[in-house]
Amino acid sequence: MEILLFLIGGRLYTWLELACRGRTHWTMFILGGLCFVIIGFLNEHLFPWELALMQQAVIGAVIITVLEFFTGCIINLWLGWDVWDYSGLPFNLMGQVCLYYFLLWILLAVACIVLDDWLRYGNYLAFRKWRPWMWKRERPHYTLFRSAG
Repeated sequence: MEILLFLIGGRLYTWLELACRGRTHWTMFILGGLCFVIIGFLNEHLFPWELALMQQAVIGAVIITVLEFFTGCIINLWLGWDVWDYSGLPFNLMGQVCLYYFLLWILLAVACIVLDDWLRYGNYLAFRKWRPWMWKRERPHYTLFRSAG
């Protein structure tokens, strides 16, 4: 399942880049797929349903930003491929990550979490008859924000 999720995440991210920037790079397929799989794994195994979706999304955005930073240091700064450069944006770190994109990654993480949940749930519904050993899955449900009290 994770290989399929990697391929879906990579393809969707490159399409998003093409739609927004008009160009992409093959490394973004790998980075997008990796982010999708990691966020899905955390959502699947570490985050309980009780954890608010926005909390999960902020954690997901941190993961995306950290991976983007290390990927950028390798492919942009070390290899000199110049795939992206945020140095003209405020609150950037070495031109590889910035606050503006971190906020966008929160929205992207929400989409990743919801899509991952529904893909896994759909997989369960489609194959539970032939794979009775699969654990029973709950239908995805979310709480956007959790009250402090």
